[in-house]
Amino acid sequence: METNIQLVVGLGNPGPEYTKTRHNAGVWFVEELSKRYNISLRPEKKYFGLYGKGQIGDTLVHLLIPTTFMNRSGQAVAPLANFFRIPVENMLVAHDELDMDPGICKIKKGGGHGGHNGLRDIISRMANNKEFYRLRIGIGHPGHRDRVTGHVLGKAPAGEQGQIEQAIDEAGRCFEIWQKDDLKKAQNRLHSFKAQ
Repeated sequence: METNIQLVVGLGNPGPEYTKTRHNAGVWFVEELSKRYNISLRPEKKYFGLYGKGQIGDTLVHLLIPTTFMNRSGQAVAPLANFFRIPVENMLVAHDELDMDPGICKIKKGGGHGGHNGLRDIISRMANNKEFYRLRIGIGHPGHRDRVTGHVLGKAPAGEQGQIEQAIDEAGRCFEIWQKDDLKKAQNRLHSFKAQ
């Protein structure tokens, strides 16, 4: 039971021009959970984001989409985690992952920020505690680091977008397995999934 997630954060940038960009893949995961469990997300000033809560499995889960820019994500996460006294180990942060192909999602615990500005800010604002879980949503790599910014802030072609959405849908199913059964079972299923 100790790994039950109490807070799921979806990283992205606010504003209509970013909604469909790859960097917002984490947002899409939280939107998927909000649809799946009928948890409505509303603007909440004190958490600098869109916020909602509801039961998933036996756990009351808080959902948060920071409406700060990506590099200030911790500004939204820290006040909420502190207010509800949610330990870092009971947080899941969903984010785009350059080092994995579209159509793949993986759950991992802890680790560095890998150059991801959203993760970097959350770690620094959670007293450098890196022990939260991450849902890494593959968006593929453009092949050269000079093209990374344009890639993450660009829209995926329809085929790739479809693969990302399939993987997010599967991650939603696996999140329920994690909450109801255990993490290992959820990881085994999710990590063997590859969107067609």
